[in-house]
Amino acid sequence: MDWPHVRAGLTVWSQLTALLETMRPKQWAKNLILFVGLIFSDDRLLFHLPSLTRSVLAFLLFCLLSSCIYILNDLTDIEKDRNHPVKRHRPLPSGRLRPRVAQVALVGGLAVGLTGAFRLGVGFGLVGLAYFLINIAYSFYLKNVVIVDVFTIAAGFVLRAVAGAVVIGVAISPWLYVVTILLALFLAIGKRRHELILLENGSGAHRRVLEEYTAPLLDDMLSVVMASTVIAYSLYTFTAKNLPPNHAMMLTIPVALYGLFRYLYLIHRKNAGGAPEEVLFQDKPLLAAILLWGVMVVGILYLAPGN
Repeated sequence: MDWPHVRAGLTVWSQLTALLETMRPKQWAKNLILFVGLIFSDDRLLFHLPSLTRSVLAFLLFCLLSSCIYILNDLTDIEKDRNHPVKRHRPLPSGRLRPRVAQVALVGGLAVGLTGAFRLGVGFGLVGLAYFLINIAYSFYLKNVVIVDVFTIAAGFVLRAVAGAVVIGVAISPWLYVVTILLALFLAIGKRRHELILLENGSGAHRRVLEEYTAPLLDDMLSVVMASTVIAYSLYTFTAKNLPPNHAMMLTIPVALYGLFRYLYLIHRKNAGGAPEEVLFQDKPLLAAILLWGVMVVGILYLAPGN
């Protein structure tokens, strides 16, 4: 048996699996927000195959671009991540992934992602480029500026929603953009709170901006943002012009409110705000609420009489 050949094959496979882990496939769920434009557009395009195809392609390209950002973050923060009780087990800080492999994947992924984005349309390409650049700014500077750091994270979600609308050439209610940025702030603040509690006295050694926050301050910010989210979503359900005139979308408010309360419960009682994508798939009540909300939205917008 050719043992060196086998060892080389295992090495390549281990690098590929480590690279995939660094690309954060679980985080790709955040890019589902690109489908907001498809679902909520005035033309009801969810079942329109050309629009659906373009939205899926846009989703895949944003998954690639976001993965490039995660690779860049891990390359930049290798030393800091080695002092983190959880992040030190990631492929780059733990040594399971060679930095050179990550660098090549970053350059190649960025080239494919941006080229593909501009091929889908100049407008979509520009939004994709803006998304990448704002995350570059976040990685190297903005993540260290108190309050601005969470707003930058929220801006990334809004750009996803904008990209999803631009790629199929539709307009969506401004209220949805407001809800998007508020919900993103809710998740980002919850993540900061998780990091602050997890790292305790050593928080500043890992992320300098954490020294500027306190748990009570973040709790107050969570309360303000959650209340604002509920108000903005409620206003959307009975003021948006493209919704059914019978105001049936208001029926989704209790489900949305339960989802927010459930996530707030998980933040305070389970300290689970550090990885929203994992909470989504691991907490069955929260997942059930999101699925129920989705079914209700599709039913009201697409299946109800008169739509």
